[in-house]
Amino acid sequence: MARRRQIYEGKAKILYEGPEPGTLIQYFKDDATAFNAQKKGTISGKGVLNNRISEHVFTLLGNIGIPTHFIRRLNMREQLIRQVEIVPIEVVIRNVVAGSLAKRLGLEEGTPLPRTIIEYYYKDDALGDPMITDEHILAFGWAAQEELHDMADMAIRVNDFLAGLFAGIGIRLVDFKLEFGRIWDNDYP
Repeated sequence: MARRRQIYEGKAKILYEGPEPGTLIQYFKDDATAFNAQKKGTISGKGVLNNRISEHVFTLLGNIGIPTHFIRRLNMREQLIRQVEIVPIEVVIRNVVAGSLAKRLGLEEGTPLPRTIIEYYYKDDALGDPMITDEHILAFGWAAQEELHDMADMAIRVNDFLAGLFAGIGIRLVDFKLEFGRIWDNDYP
């Protein structure tokens, strides 16, 4: 078997060069981290479960017209994905007071929010992923106004869909994070 060229290794995944231009192979690890990787461990089988859950959710999102990087699952731990230009922003969608929001604003954990809140964080582990505003995003050119609008709209659509999906199986969607990338239309057939 030919050795694949590793492109990137993160806390939960490894990216390898894909079989065709514009594709990558995403490998799901069993590593688990908490508190911005200050606490680390291994959970046997975590990567396999994450791969299956990821495949399921991205397939459902694609079915309702949400574009994703997912192409197909290759095996128990790997997916074929589109290579994207990463937007260095983490978009956090909050439905219930929890975690850093509770701590930052002195609110009681578990309190439902009167409306969904979208927060932006600059994607930089060395800086601790600091919270930023749309003004920062535009001023530093991390995304254009139209992209920022599209990300917020897509975040709300994903939230509405996932909240309903999870409510159907008895799970309350408290908060989650989305990351975005650019795929240039003329790069793919």
